[in-house]
Amino acid sequence: MANHKIFDMSVASVYPLYLKKIEKKERTKSELDEVIRWLTGYSQEGLEKQLLDEVSFKDFFEDVPQLNPNVNLIKGVICGYRVEEIEDPLMQKIRYLDKLVDELAKGKSMEKILRK
Repeated sequence: MANHKIFDMSVASVYPLYLKKIEKKERTKSELDEVIRWLTGYSQEGLEKQLLDEVSFKDFFEDVPQLNPNVNLIKGVICGYRVEEIEDPLMQKIRYLDKLVDELAKGKSMEKILRK
């Protein structure tokens, strides 16, 4: 597994960027948190602890309580790559998160984002 710079970045350092991106489109922090919880299985308290502890993306995804079984339904292009074709498992999980945040920022309904 290649060691990309993002693997060692803290989720807490990127979270405000996610928040800024979605708030420009009049989405809320609670919606962002819901999307992250859906993907990872973290409780709200667990998510907040991960952010407070400034864990890296690597540790954040290693400690995921339960990756959502519907992640295979997340498809499309993010950062020039099709998320379903990314071979590195950690990078794919990070890009799943990026894709969900993008969908939130683009105004998709929560029902569609959460693949209901």
